[in-house]
Amino acid sequence: MSFQPLDIAAFIGFLALVVGVSLYASRGKHDAADYFLAGRNLPWWLIGFSLIASNISTEHFVGMAGRGYDLGLAIASYEWMAAVTLVLVGLFFLPRFLQAGIYTIPEYLEFRYDLRTRTLMAAFIMAAYVFVALATVLYSGALALESIFGIDTVAGIWLIGVLAGGYTIYGGLKAVVWSDLIQGVALLLGGVVVTVLGFQAIGGVAQFLEVADGKLHTVLPWNHPEMPWLAVFIGGLWIPNIFYWGLNQFITQRTLAARSLADGQRGIFLAGFIKLAIPFIIVFPGIMAAELFADQVANPDQAYPVMMRELLPVGLTGAMFAALFGAVMSSLDSMLNSAATIFSVDLYKRHLRPEASSRRLMTVGRVTTGVLVLVGCLWAPLVARAGSVFEYIQMFWGFISPGIVAAFLFGIFVPRTPPAAAFGGMILGIPVYGLLLGLLPGIAFLHHMAITFLVISAFMVTLTLRQGLEEPRRLPRAVDGVDLAPAPGAKWWAGAVIGCAAVLYVIFW
Repeated sequence: MSFQPLDIAAFIGFLALVVGVSLYASRGKHDAADYFLAGRNLPWWLIGFSLIASNISTEHFVGMAGRGYDLGLAIASYEWMAAVTLVLVGLFFLPRFLQAGIYTIPEYLEFRYDLRTRTLMAAFIMAAYVFVALATVLYSGALALESIFGIDTVAGIWLIGVLAGGYTIYGGLKAVVWSDLIQGVALLLGGVVVTVLGFQAIGGVAQFLEVADGKLHTVLPWNHPEMPWLAVFIGGLWIPNIFYWGLNQFITQRTLAARSLADGQRGIFLAGFIKLAIPFIIVFPGIMAAELFADQVANPDQAYPVMMRELLPVGLTGAMFAALFGAVMSSLDSMLNSAATIFSVDLYKRHLRPEASSRRLMTVGRVTTGVLVLVGCLWAPLVARAGSVFEYIQMFWGFISPGIVAAFLFGIFVPRTPPAAAFGGMILGIPVYGLLLGLLPGIAFLHHMAITFLVISAFMVTLTLRQGLEEPRRLPRAVDGVDLAPAPGAKWWAGAVIGCAAVLYVIFW
């Protein structure tokens, strides 16, 4: 792909803006609360955009658009059901997390269960971040750089790691969320431009709806190998959604840093509304590419880059690719900061140095971030041997997410659940999921997750009936100054998000 000087200038200028604003906004940090949770002072609008920017990366503009190219709008269920999940997180999870004053999601498990359950989840998450999340983001981002600029994949991995790691080490969460804001807004605006230009190229909205009618359905047969309606609405899709949006440290860290419960809830609802719109600026262009440029798309993952190359004018092409590159850094910096938080708070302070000062924890967090960048960059090239990046990610998360989701759901909604049930359930998920992969390789992975979750739930119910707690655990009210009053009209806004999702499913049934 050839770039004009204006494209290159736009690319470099955008990245310089992101790094500069992030470093400026994060000046003046003094303790661990500043570094890991931005002083617990994030407003709702910054939380909302940061949630979206941390979520969106190359797997959306490349992978999701590619699935839109060959599967159609059904892939939008990942976004629309995520919006519904966000509502549940804002209403049921966040109030408990903020009341406990936790830095990390595993920390909640010690309040509700015991130390070993907290430590087990922290170990699971650290392994997943290092060998799955960080490595795949670095690798997929480097592949994008190679296809755009011809940069060697290994060199691209180190370039991304050093850039994102540098301002994360210096600035902590505040640097992360401000970079997220810039990159998120740029991505959304760029996506709108690509979609509008696509409508123009195809002959208008009415023409698009006519030629793409076969791909504008969201409800697929119950036995579909990828997106069966049973798994989408009442089955396995809920498990990765609840885990990702409610229990995944690199996402929830923004809401834990909210200056009030109301700000956290408003930010979550804002993210929910944006998630409803995401398919129109990512999946629609993939569907359009199948009609406009089928002869230029060698494989579905090239659909969105081809749309950008063919439709965007000089200058805007460079800016959009910079925004995509920024999305990679946004996801990466979020993972680095959250992994450093988990190591510093859940492992280092809890097991190695209980007396560690706040400034000591901040130093440990910075060193941990640097080590994670090094290990991630060394491991990332090996991801290529796994074949499909998407399958690599889903395979690993399927081993741990059903057990973690079950532990939290029982912990919140079944007060008598004992620690042994949560600890045993999280371990049980690993062999059960592995066994299902071997015995039932032909069914959707969402069904594997659902069956694993049901087995774990049966185990936890049995232990609860036999060894249930006599008195429910009570959470502390640990954070002074954080207003725990819910957002005015929170249930109405939650209903609006769910209602909009329902309307979209009715329209695109």
